[in-house]
Amino acid sequence: MAVAPVIPVLVIEDAATARPLAEALVKGGLRVLEVTLRTAAAIEAIREMKKVPGAIVGAGTVVNTDQFEQVMQADAEFIVSPGLTERLGEAIVGSGVPFLPGTATAGDIMRGLDLGLRHFKFFPAETSGGLKALKALAAPFYEARFCPTGGITPATAPEWLAFDPVLCVGGSWVTPKGASMAEVEALARDAAGLAR
Repeated sequence: MAVAPVIPVLVIEDAATARPLAEALVKGGLRVLEVTLRTAAAIEAIREMKKVPGAIVGAGTVVNTDQFEQVMQADAEFIVSPGLTERLGEAIVGSGVPFLPGTATAGDIMRGLDLGLRHFKFFPAETSGGLKALKALAAPFYEARFCPTGGITPATAPEWLAFDPVLCVGGSWVTPKGASMAEVEALARDAAGLAR
């Protein structure tokens, strides 16, 4: 979460595009890449992206222990989930792999703290009340740090990043559909330059 201000949230339809995409993102300054498990190509995409020097590749949208086992076999370096269950949380925490569970309520955060976690995804950020809601949630949980994801844009990212408990934001805007690798690299460079 401290490597760059933006973690690209990636939906990869074709594993053949994964490596060039990772190269463009890393060249632009975004080394931490979250490959969501929303397509059949996701596992192979993780393997391909890991071949790129400097890339830190993790799996997103991990919702159960079976998926967790699959992404570990693909050597995912971190795990992101849209929510937090005890079963999934215990399995991931027990493995020692960095884990960013989705939270949107005080109860979610408390479950994570009970598991020894201190870093959370605030998701879906905009529809869960936005920055105002996160400020209210963060107040009683002073030790927690967040990566808001869901509805964050280049225009709103700086406001989120200006809030101390926010270490980074997740965003899909750096890889718009149909963009060339040169365009992705330029968007990544802009995102990597956002102040925290």
